[in-house]
Amino acid sequence: MADAKVIPFGEEPRSRRAARSGGAAGTGGGAKKDAAGKRAQGPGPHALSSVPDQPDGVEDSMGGDDAKKVPSQPGEPQPVTPRAEGAEEPEAASPEPEPEPEAEPAPGGGAWDRRLAEGFAFLRRRVTGDYEVDEFGYDKDLTEQVLMSLIRPLYANYFRVEVKGIENIPSDGGALVVSNHSGTLPLDGLMMQVAVHDNHPAGRHLRLLAADLVFMLPVVNELARKAGHTLACAEDAERLLERGEIVGVMPEGFKGLGKPFGERYKLQRFGRGGFVSTALRHGVPIVPCSIVGAEEIYPMIGNSKTLARLLGFPYFPITPTFPWLGPLGALPLPTKWTIQFGEPIPTDGYPPEAAEDPMLMFNLTDQVREQIQHTLYKLLVQRRSVFF
Repeated sequence: MADAKVIPFGEEPRSRRAARSGGAAGTGGGAKKDAAGKRAQGPGPHALSSVPDQPDGVEDSMGGDDAKKVPSQPGEPQPVTPRAEGAEEPEAASPEPEPEPEAEPAPGGGAWDRRLAEGFAFLRRRVTGDYEVDEFGYDKDLTEQVLMSLIRPLYANYFRVEVKGIENIPSDGGALVVSNHSGTLPLDGLMMQVAVHDNHPAGRHLRLLAADLVFMLPVVNELARKAGHTLACAEDAERLLERGEIVGVMPEGFKGLGKPFGERYKLQRFGRGGFVSTALRHGVPIVPCSIVGAEEIYPMIGNSKTLARLLGFPYFPITPTFPWLGPLGALPLPTKWTIQFGEPIPTDGYPPEAAEDPMLMFNLTDQVREQIQHTLYKLLVQRRSVFF
């Protein structure tokens, strides 16, 4: 027997490399011929010494793409294609563990926990006196935690207020919001206050100027002060604007609040334009505001002037439900509201003496009034229903 040629492990015979390259470039018949040639040639002596005999029917899976499945004969060694130098053995793929199902939180549990924590923190601040009240009596902590929370369900669920043009209120600095006034009871001012705080990106607070009657009533007086309202006078308005606050004013006053149902959405006189003079002195923008929906909450079909004089009220309303149904008649109708803040009217371009010019004040007052009235008509045309 001739001496066998020793082939180092990892080095393939030249004839096999040639046959493989030829088989890859040729057709399927060439691949079969190459596989048969490899079967006849057999492995080198190193492969024979390292691989044990395989049982019958084992497939040769190490021969590459051109390998052919050939059943092995008893006692015949199986060819093994040497692995290239430096190549790592393939590791068996281990099955990925299935992720454990996450525990679902109890519905609403996080919200209730947060509310309880905020409530206890509020009580602790009230007991320890860790809160501030400004010179007007405004208690920001009490307003945000309690008063707003009491008004918000009426705002969001009962009247379903829709707010438009909130971006017209500046993010910082003072501004004067001028709005129409209606509804027999001044709920429109409260809804406007919630609308500014809950919808403005900076969460700003609206400081309303209220009539003298508000601060003459025993309980209402204290609540109005705590909520940030102050007397409707030029001095208080100027002090708030100097501090960079958003000030709200309703120039119609009781004339708009107590007008008959037949005159709904028709603006009354705006007084002598004192709000324009205040805005001119401080150079703050005037933001017109139009409110639709408040006129129908208490349809005022009559006014008992005798009772109004006895009680010291500017009017005593008679509606389809009040006073006939007693306290139940004081429940407002669930109308759908829309509050739209219009394009601001700048006043910083006027000289300081412009605040004393009666003609300029008259023109600006008329401009604000016309803009509010035009927006009211526009919103009424777009409204589908009083209640939807």
